[in-house]
Amino acid sequence: MTSRTCSKRHLLGASAALSIALLLAACGPETTGEGPSAASSSELPNIILILADDMGYGDPGSYNPDSKIPTPHMDRLAAEGMRFTDAHSPSGVCTPTRYGLLTGRYSWRTHLKKGVTRGYSPSLIDTNRTTVASLLKQQGYATGGVGKWHLGLGDPERTDYSKPLRPGPASLGFDYFYGIPASLDFEPYLYFENDHVVEAPTDSTPGNLECCFGAFWRKGAMSPGFEHDQVLPITAEKAVAFIEDQGATEQPFFLYVPLSAPHTPWLPLPPYVGTTEVGEYGDFTAQVDGVVGQILDAVDRLAISDNTLVILTSDNGAIWPQSKIDEFGHRANLNLRGQKADIWEGGNRVPFIARWPGHIAPGSQSDALVSLTDMLATFAAITGADLPGNAGEDSYNILPLLLGEESETPLRDAAILHSSQGMFAIRQGPWKLIEGRGSGGFTAPAHIDPAPGEPAGQLYNLAEDISETNNLYQQHPDVVARLTALLDQYRQQGHSRPASLQ
Repeated sequence: MTSRTCSKRHLLGASAALSIALLLAACGPETTGEGPSAASSSELPNIILILADDMGYGDPGSYNPDSKIPTPHMDRLAAEGMRFTDAHSPSGVCTPTRYGLLTGRYSWRTHLKKGVTRGYSPSLIDTNRTTVASLLKQQGYATGGVGKWHLGLGDPERTDYSKPLRPGPASLGFDYFYGIPASLDFEPYLYFENDHVVEAPTDSTPGNLECCFGAFWRKGAMSPGFEHDQVLPITAEKAVAFIEDQGATEQPFFLYVPLSAPHTPWLPLPPYVGTTEVGEYGDFTAQVDGVVGQILDAVDRLAISDNTLVILTSDNGAIWPQSKIDEFGHRANLNLRGQKADIWEGGNRVPFIARWPGHIAPGSQSDALVSLTDMLATFAAITGADLPGNAGEDSYNILPLLLGEESETPLRDAAILHSSQGMFAIRQGPWKLIEGRGSGGFTAPAHIDPAPGEPAGQLYNLAEDISETNNLYQQHPDVVARLTALLDQYRQQGHSRPASLQ
């Protein structure tokens, strides 16, 4: 660190815009236009963003006191930071959420109208689009990613893994990326580093078991040395190595850790086997918590905790139907209706915990509506970066919430939610309007054709009915009309963030 005594704690207690202005004026050097950032790199926090895969709102103990899965490291993070109770993934499945998180834009604005990319899908993110990684790189950050990409690789209609994997993370602002192409149950099973395959998939696997629980994965091409149960440990090892390499320098770093777990295949390793009352899923989630612990331990060892913002969240809810609740007595999605892929809260309301000592009050909680698309605008505010007008169309700056600043009006007016089968919903205040009947996802029935006289959609007051049991669609036509008009506006105008913030 430099000898200056000025601290980023100047951010506390003021509006986000004023806070940044004060920070740059009091702490930063004169801007010449020659450097990558308006502020000195020594004044910028490291940022670690951990994205669990298919971990439910009711899995961490800090969200569910009755959870049967021990999560001491996640609970420690919550005790030392802020826990959000109304955070949402933009989609109920993997790829759309990853797109929204990295770009600040809903993925249905692209050609991906439903579902996910596969292991041989081309890159989904346009190389001209600003991402969290490219924005922070321009601000002087070393940018890294370790884990599950799942946003497509390369230009061809079918990814050719014998050629450079561009576009990919290396084309989108990441100085370094090591991981797997897609979900751990999608072929090809291999690791890639930056823009090349580590070991060619010259072998194959017949797959394992039947869809879609337990140690399940699909048949397909595989690298000879690939072992499914080693992906999570290797992800942890690579993440820690990046932190150790970068934490010893003066350069701020951004590390994106999109974990492959507890998504199937559920493959817990000793010492986690048998440590929970929730079978393979519970044990695997406990292992995910162990990875979080390894990352936090690395930050502690390097004595960089005070200068590091750590965020933990999940890409969607757990795949946890009623049969699993009955079998184990564990509510992976707490008292929320539905599960992964669904339009109901169980599909998209996710844990979201943020720790930044000296800035985020320990043991604090926010009940504000936030979306994972908000990361781009928030990181821009933290670093004092100008967000381009054509970037982050659906991203709101939640820095004031992190700093504990109070406001009479919500920072985010509304949020759009999306199911795996393309069903839309919109949240505003306590109201949630769903365009259609059924789950729109994995829970049967996915779609219901309303009979004459029945409601065409679903409307819930989540302040009174968090489990979405009482459909008020026909009782409040005024609310239905207002939210339908707002949803149509957001879809048609190409952005949901107000034009004044573009």
